[in-house]
Amino acid sequence: MNGGVKKLLRFIILMSLMMGGLTLILLLLQESRQNSNRTIEVDPDTMQLVQLEMPKEGDPVAIVDTTLGEFKFVLYPQYSPNAVKNFTELAESGYYDNTYVFNSESGAYSAAGCPQKNGELPQDYDKSRELIGRELNQNLWPFRGAVLSLNTTVDRSAWEWLTGGGTYFNGSRFALVNTIEFDDEMKNEMLENSISRELAEAFINLGGIPNFSQQMTVIGQTYEGIEVIEELSRLETEENGIYKIPKEDIMVNSVKISSYGED
Repeated sequence: MNGGVKKLLRFIILMSLMMGGLTLILLLLQESRQNSNRTIEVDPDTMQLVQLEMPKEGDPVAIVDTTLGEFKFVLYPQYSPNAVKNFTELAESGYYDNTYVFNSESGAYSAAGCPQKNGELPQDYDKSRELIGRELNQNLWPFRGAVLSLNTTVDRSAWEWLTGGGTYFNGSRFALVNTIEFDDEMKNEMLENSISRELAEAFINLGGIPNFSQQMTVIGQTYEGIEVIEELSRLETEENGIYKIPKEDIMVNSVKISSYGED
């Protein structure tokens, strides 16, 4: 066998090994992303914007009494079963009674449901309540009035750090979405680039925070008391390095779980 043939064989073997290694990496990358809850695929043809509809008779709802008034939101256990279950159990146990609104973000949103004013959880708190796997769904979006379960942490292996995978978790504290300002340039950009014109128009007409889309678990949508959601997002605050904490104590007095039509 002459030298040229040997070099050719070595080249073929080397390329085969490289292609095999690349295939293995791609398979591992695909598996990592499939096993994580980092992203979801959205199909505009089957997407249903259920938050634009009023609740139906018998739908589960939460009635939240705060220092600034009461608001009501419908829950979505069919789309976010674990997060809704966590929220409902905490509410029915009285956990949210006399908890704080601990963040008010420049008219965009607020965050509530923490036993401590600084937004941190007590040391003796049941940490399993903060390890509810994030649930994303193409039917739920951060429109104005949406109630979101705040993210808490992400569990990643070394490989997932490299590939962008991992399992995201949320917990007991919740965000109340008001809206960002939609100027003409942003409206046009959304209409041109959104995966769905219907979705873009919903954000433009209803308001909300598009950048939160498919980032946090949506557990509900406010159908009464939206003015309270707006007021909670515009409080006078002082920063603690993490949150914009209301200067005046603003409390969640109670959260009652009921059914639409009985509330």
